[in-house]
Amino acid sequence: MRFRADRPLGLAPATVLDYRELARRRLPRQLFDYVDGGAYEERTMRSNVADLEDMLLRQVVMRDVSTRDPSVEVLGQQIALPVILAPIGLGGMFARRAEVQAARAAEAAGVPFVESTLSICSMEEVAGATAQPPWFQLYVMRDRGYAEELMSRARSIGSPVLFLTVDLAVVGARHRDVRNAVVGDPPPWAKALRGLDLVTHPKWMRDVAIGGRPLTFGNLERAVPGAGTPAAFRDWVDSQFDPSVTWDDIAWVRANWNGRLVVKGILDSEDAKRAVEVGVDGVVVSNHGGRQLDSVPSTVRALPDVVDAVADQVEVLVDGGVRTGLDVVKMIALGARAVLVGRAWAWSVAARGEAGVRHVLEVMKADIDVALGLTGHTSLADVDREALYRAGASGAAARR
Repeated sequence: MRFRADRPLGLAPATVLDYRELARRRLPRQLFDYVDGGAYEERTMRSNVADLEDMLLRQVVMRDVSTRDPSVEVLGQQIALPVILAPIGLGGMFARRAEVQAARAAEAAGVPFVESTLSICSMEEVAGATAQPPWFQLYVMRDRGYAEELMSRARSIGSPVLFLTVDLAVVGARHRDVRNAVVGDPPPWAKALRGLDLVTHPKWMRDVAIGGRPLTFGNLERAVPGAGTPAAFRDWVDSQFDPSVTWDDIAWVRANWNGRLVVKGILDSEDAKRAVEVGVDGVVVSNHGGRQLDSVPSTVRALPDVVDAVADQVEVLVDGGVRTGLDVVKMIALGARAVLVGRAWAWSVAARGEAGVRHVLEVMKADIDVALGLTGHTSLADVDREALYRAGASGAAARR
């Protein structure tokens, strides 16, 4: 960017959104839109961010906050920050062996990394690159035998937590993917333009398309032998999402998994109560990053009702719209035990690899530290709804 005295120099990224811009420049458009986009008109995706922005922290002063502790215990594991790197499909298409890079950054920061069923790097590859095994995310598949094999493999690498994603009974329409002709059966001219989009990003081509091979869904290679690219797996994956799943299937998961079990994709308080009844260890308040059903509540709106519904019987996690450590503290104040971040690590690994993810986590840690000190808290365990104001209001009457 040309130097101008009235603009920042732009010499180094400072925020998650800076990394988003770097990722936008570096990635082929079809890949950037895949991770950046949401379902339908993307209203829910935008509201995830906007509703968090509207939450106001209550600043108080003259408290002894000389010692501040951002660590928490989540699902039996002490972690340095209430942050978890969320499962992201196709992660290894954004940077060379991106899941490995992100898992290393998470381990350095003392937080968990969750391996997606649809990761490019296999769970074994990620586990081999870190001292602590990743947590694992599973979709309920029609092929229950292969799902059982995935759970067995996760147990074999020592994964302590299974995230069962339950909000993909049917797949929402993602218009950016349609416009980029990455779904359906595009005509030859569209495929040619997609190819042009790839080759006009030479740094990505060298780092990922050539240097990042094999570009396969590492966890699914045994299910689709002979497939050589993510596109070759697509028909099998699309056919495997099971719309017949009910709460009764939790018993089947429990029969094949002896670690902590978390259900991901809860927005409704009645669903949260049902999760408690069937005996899971935690729930993730999630609308899939706004990538499934549009015009549903943002996660920050849904979170308080879910927290109240489960009444400390299970741990409540949350994702959606988190861009800063201040957002993390807001979610904790509303009752979440920890927060999953997805796009934040995807953008940063695309922009600068492991170093980018490390930096984003360092920035979030610094944000959390400042928020603790200036809301008058020394520990996240003490942060509750008294640390917030309602949007547009002030004073004691406006506290949540």
